[in-house]
Amino acid sequence: MVTSINQPRSNSNSKIAARRNGQPKPQALAKTPTGIKGLDEITEGGLPTGRSTLITGGAGCGKTLFGMEFLVRGARDFGEPGVFMAFEENAEELAENVRSLGFDLSEMIQRKQLLIDAVHIQRSEIEETGEYDLEGLFIRLNHAIDSIGAKRIVIDTIEVLFASLSASILRTELRRLFQWLKSKGVTAIITAERGEGTLTRQGLEEYISDCVILLDHRIHDQVLTRRLRVVKYRGSSHGTNEYPFLIDAHGIAVLPITSLSLNHPASTDRVSTGVPRLDAMLGGKGYYRASSVLVSGTAGAGKSSLAAHFVDVACARGERALYLALEESPSQIMRNMRSIGIDLERWSKSGRLSFHAARPTVYGLEMHLAIIHRLIDETKPKVLVVDPVTNLNAVGTDVEVKSTLTRLIDLLKTRGITALFTSLTGDYAHAEHSEIGISSLMDTWILLRNLEHNGERNRGLYVLKARGMTHSNQIREFILTDHGVDLINVYTGPGGVLTGTARVVQEARENAEAFRRQAEIARRRRDLAHKRAALEARSRAEREQFAAYEEDVLKEIAELRMQDETVAQGRLDAAQLRDGNGGAKIKRRRPLRARGGNGEDRKEP
Repeated sequence: MVTSINQPRSNSNSKIAARRNGQPKPQALAKTPTGIKGLDEITEGGLPTGRSTLITGGAGCGKTLFGMEFLVRGARDFGEPGVFMAFEENAEELAENVRSLGFDLSEMIQRKQLLIDAVHIQRSEIEETGEYDLEGLFIRLNHAIDSIGAKRIVIDTIEVLFASLSASILRTELRRLFQWLKSKGVTAIITAERGEGTLTRQGLEEYISDCVILLDHRIHDQVLTRRLRVVKYRGSSHGTNEYPFLIDAHGIAVLPITSLSLNHPASTDRVSTGVPRLDAMLGGKGYYRASSVLVSGTAGAGKSSLAAHFVDVACARGERALYLALEESPSQIMRNMRSIGIDLERWSKSGRLSFHAARPTVYGLEMHLAIIHRLIDETKPKVLVVDPVTNLNAVGTDVEVKSTLTRLIDLLKTRGITALFTSLTGDYAHAEHSEIGISSLMDTWILLRNLEHNGERNRGLYVLKARGMTHSNQIREFILTDHGVDLINVYTGPGGVLTGTARVVQEARENAEAFRRQAEIARRRRDLAHKRAALEARSRAEREQFAAYEEDVLKEIAELRMQDETVAQGRLDAAQLRDGNGGAKIKRRRPLRARGGNGEDRKEP
């Protein structure tokens, strides 16, 4: 007993020592890719190679299509021929059923890529009369496998093969079948019908199978959703959640994303909103690339018009755009946008713009997410619009819608896609609360609201938040013109914010007041010029009058000086005469001069 306990420890220690010594680690379980989009991600590589996988589910859940696509994609994409053994349908019926998925089975059969062996067994023909033996089935399967060198095989369905058998024989023969398939080295899918409270009718197959996948389709509020779950997978880790899957013209697609980790890159590139003045409000450059934008507002506020501008400018840059319309048809959207000068039809015809229009109630939330996932893979857009996202409330609660949008936003950020979501709000008094509580998921939130004044309703726009960038905190009036959206400054004064007619009237009043002030300024300037001219005229007249007066005064002064000189000369002459009479000789004296009041010299007598 001690030896049996210690032996495993010794083996375990030897394995650890071998790893430390640099010996190669044990190889991982070999897997065969299914080629079904999303399933290989969930199973981390595909189904177990050389082993059997059980696909179980109710009627109509897609078991047969699942198995057939596994064979078709294996032969076409991986060069692995396959055998389909059918117990309920013949080859012609199978070929007809899968032709809608784009699979041409007749051509593949001719190329020996596929072999269909239809075995018809009636339940009434099965009778347990002795030892039950599957040797006949093994011979038939062996021949089919060897004839085309098959690497894959599908048996559909196992209930027909083991109908009416006892549980003991059933378990033994099931084990024999699975062991025989493993000995042939083929990767097998065996379909089974789901039982009441069990994965299969017999409740045995799931224990023998190495991998079990459960397909389910359920109806909630009259909306059907298909789901897939990997119940078990021996020797491998795998996704354990339920995943929605889609069956359409391209086959089966499984959506493996339930919650991506927050490790997506953050771009510093900017993309235009399509409205220059809105770009200016967002730091002059628009949104960040790969960001999520929410445009919310009441009905008729202009949300779709902003979305159309965003799509139009993206297509003009040469980028692809995907428009998910949940309320209007593509032709109606293109007609409506032509009224404001935006021609989306040219981008639709050129292939740059792809529309997908569907009522939300057509699918469940998970199916909508799966369809969007496929559309993104097909169109590879750089921008995406969901208009309006609030319509999804018709097929889910707020919590479910928020969970779905969280997964979608994570997917878009991972792919580098810039997304714009429009959201219909109710009472504008509470407009700063989104209807489905998704504002926290958004990088940029633009609110359109109606502004009522003087019996008139007008549109206003402002940026509630814009992560990572400076942005305006001002309200702009939002106007729809024949050349698109235009944003203009609102009037803000003591009476509050004025828009529309009130703004026009106020602007006219201010313009008139400004004109009056300008006229008053011009009149004042003219008065000033007139007074200056009059003053200068008076000054000139006074200067001229003064000059004339000065001239007269100077003349008078000159005359007075002449008189003084005449008197002085007379006195001198008289003195000389007296000297001549008396015989005395008198010396002539120079007359004295003194400064006059005008600066001139004056003579003293």
